[in-house]
Amino acid sequence: MFLTQSVSRQRDIIEVVLRNGWDYMRRLLTGGKADEPQLPPPAVLRKILVELGPVYVKLGQLLSTRPDLLPSSYIEELSTLQDDVPPVPWVEIETVLRQELRQPLEEVFTSINPRAVAAGSIAQTHKATLADGRDVALKVQRPGIDVVVEQDINLIRFVAELVDRTDFGQTYDFKGLAEEFTNALQDELDFTKEASYTDQLRRNMSVSRWFDPKQLVVPQVHWDVTTQRLLVLEWMDGVPLLSATFTNEENGNNGKQVSPAEKRRQVTRLLFRAFIQQLYIDGFFHADPHPGNIFYLKDGRVALLDCGLMGRLDPRSQQILTEMLLAIVDMDAQRCSQLTLQLAEAAKSTNLAKLENDYDRMLRKYYNRNLSEINFSKVFYEVLQVARDNKIRLPSNMGLYAKAIANLEGAGRIFDPEVNLLDEVKPLLTDLFRRQLLGDNPLQTLLRTALDLKSLSLESPRQVELLLDRITTETLKWNITIKDLDLMRRSLDDSANRLSFSILVGSLIMGAAIISTNAQTSQLSFLSTGLFAAASFLGLWLIISIMRSWRKRF
Repeated sequence: MFLTQSVSRQRDIIEVVLRNGWDYMRRLLTGGKADEPQLPPPAVLRKILVELGPVYVKLGQLLSTRPDLLPSSYIEELSTLQDDVPPVPWVEIETVLRQELRQPLEEVFTSINPRAVAAGSIAQTHKATLADGRDVALKVQRPGIDVVVEQDINLIRFVAELVDRTDFGQTYDFKGLAEEFTNALQDELDFTKEASYTDQLRRNMSVSRWFDPKQLVVPQVHWDVTTQRLLVLEWMDGVPLLSATFTNEENGNNGKQVSPAEKRRQVTRLLFRAFIQQLYIDGFFHADPHPGNIFYLKDGRVALLDCGLMGRLDPRSQQILTEMLLAIVDMDAQRCSQLTLQLAEAAKSTNLAKLENDYDRMLRKYYNRNLSEINFSKVFYEVLQVARDNKIRLPSNMGLYAKAIANLEGAGRIFDPEVNLLDEVKPLLTDLFRRQLLGDNPLQTLLRTALDLKSLSLESPRQVELLLDRITTETLKWNITIKDLDLMRRSLDDSANRLSFSILVGSLIMGAAIISTNAQTSQLSFLSTGLFAAASFLGLWLIISIMRSWRKRF
């Protein structure tokens, strides 16, 4: 049994686990023998997380971004988790506001609506008006949530250490997953980080070649009144995307009417292109674009809200994912296998033939299908599941990438059922590859390449001269690594050792027999018996060693 800072919290968790019948975790929590890990059914796991409270709901939300760890049935069930909780009374929120503000509350705001417009496990949001008349959204941290989070983080870390002792836990790095979750949760308690993410996304979306930046809005941060526990953002006057309604009269554009269907198509294309830029150009993307975080404003613009969960992609990952996109479109199983291995974190040996066969079997379902009929996010989830089945560990940002694509494509299909992500991406692929090949500044890229070629041309003669010199003076050494050579060397060493022991045993037996035949004194008889005993012991050890090696082999 493990120790925690809160025995009552430990008791609550054990009661929830026992009540829902998760036998494997019950054995872990009570210090019993842990067999091969067995997850409860998806619905039961979701129920356990909900009963354990908001921190564990967020853990479930994180797990929903890891299709490389969990089957699709778990991903779908955990994706429905919402940390919707009753709001904290206004009196407690007002106390937090007065503690965080450097000025009296009445001097900063002319009015604050005491009724929360949204409430979550970490914070709740109120509408307010600044002294200069601008409407803002106040995201205020729930009182005492930091203490609750710290207690649950300790419990999660300990359970992760228990699971990490099993082969299953080491294969999927549960300890690393727990550390990733706790770091993300601790970052979420610091609203200045979310504010900086919001500012960065706002800057990135202010420039684009693929869409009109004036039609996409990211709230402005009011840094003068933002603290670790208080985030003040520009108020977005609108409704969630799926609640938006359109009429011909409302969609006039420079005197030209736009039909509701066409307006929906324009909005969806705007969102898809904005996220394609975030993913494949900027490398910094909104990782939770569900319909509640996308608002349609009264002035016809689209707003992206809640930048608490963001993902990052380095240039190498962006290039691999772009090629993966093309490989999926071309139904190229071999290329998918190669790109998956390039993405992999762990360098363990993988059966490439099996991986290619699995991808071929998976992609064969989409042969002879029209591109508009293919759900890209579903295909990419299947790609990650094939990697999981082949014990390939991928970076955690691949889960956030998949989640962002799935949420975006899901919201787009509900908002405009005729739209398809791959159809929208296809016209941009040429420009995307060109930008990855030449960069944003082709002249600068060309000059850099010219410098590299110049350096190569200057260094090559020296390198060739050095190589020839080493060959002629016989100082050249080759470092060659052959797969499984160490295993063969150990096998040869074992065989040589057993042969030596066999010769030694035979010599001892022959020596003992000669001495025994000509023994005329008790000393010689004793020596003969000792040699026989030594030969018997070594022979028995040799037989046992050979039998053990056979068991390992078969």
